Amino acid sequence: MAEPVIPPLLAAALAARNYVELTPVQRAVLDADAGDRDLLVSAQTGSGKTVAYGLGLGATLLDEDGGLGAAADPLAIIVAPTRELALQVQRELAWLYAEAGARIVACVGGMDPRREKRMLEEGAHIVVGTPGRLRDHIERNVLNPFDARAVVLDEADEMLDLGFREDLEFILNATPETRRTLLFSATLPAGIATLAKRYQHDALRIAVTGGREGHADIEYRAIRCFPNEVEHAVVNVLRLIDAPGAIIFANTRNSVRHLQATLVERGFSAVFLSGELGQHERNLALQSLRDGRARICVATDVAARGIDLPNLGLVIHAELPHDAEVMQHRSGRTGRAGRKGVSVLIVPTSRRRRAESLLAEARIVAEWSAPPTAEDIRALDRERVLADPLLTEAPSDDDRVLAETLMQRKSPEDIAFALARVLRSRLPEPEEVSDPGIRPVGKERGPRADRDMQIAGDMAWFRLDVGRQNRADPKWILPMLCRRGGITRQDIGQIRIQDTVTEVQIAANKAVDFLVNARKGNADDVFIAAADERPEPRGPHKSHKPRGDGPARPPRDDDYRRGPKGPPRGKAERGGFKHKRKPGKGPPR
Repeated sequence: MAEPVIPPLLAAALAARNYVELTPVQRAVLDADAGDRDLLVSAQTGSGKTVAYGLGLGATLLDEDGGLGAAADPLAIIVAPTRELALQVQRELAWLYAEAGARIVACVGGMDPRREKRMLEEGAHIVVGTPGRLRDHIERNVLNPFDARAVVLDEADEMLDLGFREDLEFILNATPETRRTLLFSATLPAGIATLAKRYQHDALRIAVTGGREGHADIEYRAIRCFPNEVEHAVVNVLRLIDAPGAIIFANTRNSVRHLQATLVERGFSAVFLSGELGQHERNLALQSLRDGRARICVATDVAARGIDLPNLGLVIHAELPHDAEVMQHRSGRTGRAGRKGVSVLIVPTSRRRRAESLLAEARIVAEWSAPPTAEDIRALDRERVLADPLLTEAPSDDDRVLAETLMQRKSPEDIAFALARVLRSRLPEPEEVSDPGIRPVGKERGPRADRDMQIAGDMAWFRLDVGRQNRADPKWILPMLCRRGGITRQDIGQIRIQDTVTEVQIAANKAVDFLVNARKGNADDVFIAAADERPEPRGPHKSHKPRGDGPARPPRDDDYRRGPKGPPRGKAERGGFKHKRKPGKGPPR
């Protein structure tokens, strides 16, 4: 393929930003076949669409001298679904067209319309905005679109999903029929096809969505965890990967607020974005992320549309998305424009199959693993502190004076201990987590007894199908475990008695033999299984005494003699109390 021809001023801007290689979608819009034609482009988030249509508009907007002339009525109108995306597009085009002297004005909801009116009256080459605000300015004769040479619909599928069809049609009808229409969309549903057929002429179809083309720089990981340890897993992933910027997705506003508060409490610099925030609050949160005062953003899907954060190397799905497309849209916040990124799905045991379905639908192969352990993170910390600026920066004169004073009054060990405490105080403490031991379907390995065990540290968890309702008691559970599993009391760790089940820890080096022996005896009164087998708990009426190891069980319902069709008869027939029916209660006899 021949090298694409880029206008000189735009090529200079790319070089200044260290653009070494164009992405596939950027090359496609500059291909000779594209020319001045309408374009219908499907490309995933993070594939460089903004720069792509910025380059594609160059031949349409720039004059013979490579400039844009005096600013007047806009030459191009770009429509985006959200305020954040529109403002991001403005920033991207500002540097791309800086050498050409472009004046780019953003018109978005939530901002002062009077200020936007003044800027439009002063003239603009390119106007970027949200559908509602652009239509409002056109209806008020503030924005004159009648000389526009091009209209771009960015993320058109999302705009249709958000109900902007009428606004989009109004804007397109207000622009001249001779314009170029560039339609960019991650997917091409029926609504997009209808819009393209009506408003485009001889459009060139460009598809850059095959396989993982748009996400080739994203590494996917799936972290299995227990449902009550999701937040702990998020904390440990943040500590393990330690990216300069991260975004965490949750599905509801309440989840976002709670998770952000949890992270701040643990020492992370985090902000949150959700639909309840006003524009001023959103701007403050985004600015704190851009200037480095905050490194983590917790957001809902709607609030994160169009956000392009600097140095974003990590995306965490604290709650699984509703479909594969949303998962890819979330993940596309990282791995952009040739940069590498990591997308981590936190998968509770109850949502494992849902996660596998999402990954399969998106044709993504993820690396499954247990949650990062606190010990793994502390081992990394011991290496990381050696690269801390406190230890690598050249000392100043004041530093030398203070160091000499410390050496005179404190021993080297005391100084080292103090420095270690200072360095550790900068790092949030990792959480203790367990590994549920679940592996994705088709990835199981080893003998079944080894696969089924949930091992945490030196211990493995098992379940018994008895609990408080069955009068479970360590006094008879301990000897029963030893007898059934061929182990000693020293091999048994915690015993957690719940209402209907009991969880016990067995030494990991004895766990496989214990499970094999326990399965042989599962015809006995107590059913023992690995934690992930989750045997059905017994009902409260099935209390029992296993082989004389425990107290007598309470009476069962069927111990009482029943009549042919009625409830248990009163104990008077057995010499006990006589059942008395309260007046007015029960059917007549």
